[in-house]
Amino acid sequence: MDNLKRVIVDFKKLTPEVLKLLVEKYPDGYDDLNIISFKNAHNERIEAVEVTTEDTKYLVKISAKLETTMANYDEDDYEDFEDDDPAAVVDPEELGEDLED
Repeated sequence: MDNLKRVIVDFKKLTPEVLKLLVEKYPDGYDDLNIISFKNAHNERIEAVEVTTEDTKYLVKISAKLETTMANYDEDDYEDFEDDDPAAVVDPEELGEDLED
């Protein structure tokens, strides 16, 4: 098992750094083979795509807005943002979410 921190992030709290990584990993968008499904603490099915940094594995919840944002991504739009805002991510352990691979 890896020692990466695992973080679930919602589209609304997506940092410019993570958005950039998503666009780089899925330049033509993601498909069903890229989607990870799991149940949260409320037994709701969550679908996400995975992107990894040196120390963190992000599971970004899928939504129609995520697809649109990735499709319209322009790095210049985000050059004034600081990377890695720790307030923008949710630690799954804080939510009590059970992740399945």
